[in-house]
Amino acid sequence: MSAAKGNRLLVSEITPQDTVYGARTIKRVRRTQAQINQLEHQIVAVLSADHPQSVRHVYYRMTDPRLAEPVEKTEPGYRTVQQRVLDMRRESRLPYHWITDSTRRGYFTNTYQDKAEFIRRVSGLYRGDLWKQSDYYVEVWVESRSLAGVVQEVCSELAVSLYPAGGFSSATLTFEAASYINQEYDRRKVVIFYIGDYDPAGVLIDVAIERDLRAHLDDEVELCFIRLGITPEQIEILDLPTKPRKDGDRRSAHIDRTVEAEAMPAGILRQLLRASIEELLPEGAIEATKVAEESEKAWFDNWARALDEAQQ
Repeated sequence: MSAAKGNRLLVSEITPQDTVYGARTIKRVRRTQAQINQLEHQIVAVLSADHPQSVRHVYYRMTDPRLAEPVEKTEPGYRTVQQRVLDMRRESRLPYHWITDSTRRGYFTNTYQDKAEFIRRVSGLYRGDLWKQSDYYVEVWVESRSLAGVVQEVCSELAVSLYPAGGFSSATLTFEAASYINQEYDRRKVVIFYIGDYDPAGVLIDVAIERDLRAHLDDEVELCFIRLGITPEQIEILDLPTKPRKDGDRRSAHIDRTVEAEAMPAGILRQLLRASIEELLPEGAIEATKVAEESEKAWFDNWARALDEAQQ
């Protein structure tokens, strides 16, 4: 790796072989500048290979003891990664769009110069129905808004609804979601994929969501509720970082080690979700829908052009 200006690492200077691994004990009081540079280098390497990711996803990647400069699995360790990411973004050494944060949103009112502009902008929102020939109606539920930001692009591309539960979901959210399913399912099998933490509370959240949904679904609705992650098998196969369960928590006594959903690398999580959803789509549905969308958008463009000419 070439020397960076002022000992600062740049995205363009990261190469695959720069992610150095070596066994070591994670114990740190105060890092030297060289150690900070190495940690920043690791952060950039992880995000270069796969983005966007939440800060918490990046943090869990940095807890890997095989890294040359790992961080401890503690709240101070998380804050260290959070600060390094923030500093690099502010100093233009890390693209802002490589980090996702769905926990904070702005609210906007759209306005338009004229009818033609309205038609053009609305045409960009037009989506064909990927699922009209499918035997399934699919949704994705996640435990947190942070997770929603990581998988939102996949859900949007594959036209499935995404619900961040925010922990144990509210009665209103599950009622409204069930009401929407009752309206939209059209005698199709309903499949819900769920992603959440593997801890004493996390393994109960999806159970509660499924129970509350079933309480409001019509009798004829066939629901298949699948915990896509995190599972004990994934923890073992992917060697995901774990933490001891909190003292005093009497829930789910069978769980002795906990894993947050963000511990699964974001790229693997997206691939898993995409493959699971696409398996339920009719063959060729994505390609056929894209062709139809382009044709329909051309119709909108012609309409907008006609409005422009009429106003001249």
